[in-house]
Amino acid sequence: MESIRRQNPQAALMSLEAAAASARSGFACLFSTSDEYESALITERRAQGRYTQTRRSTWPLALFIGCALIVAGTVLLLV
Repeated sequence: MESIRRQNPQAALMSLEAAAASARSGFACLFSTSDEYESALITERRAQGRYTQTRRSTWPLALFIGCALIVAGTVLLLV
C-alpha cells in the first residue's frame, strides 16, 4: 500500500483498473450457455477424430448367430 501512495494518483488508478480487469477475466467464460459449450466440445472432438468408426464391429453378427443357434437348438429339442 505504501508503494501506491508514493506513485502519482493517475498511475495508481490505472494500476488498480488493470488489476481489476485481470481479476474479472479470470472468471470469464467463453460460452454463454451449456449448449454452446457442448457444441464446441463435439466439434473439437470430431476434429480430433474421436467419433469416427474405423471398422465395423463383429459383435452384433456374433450375437445374432448365437441367438439363432439357441432358438434352433430349443426347437430341435422340443420336436
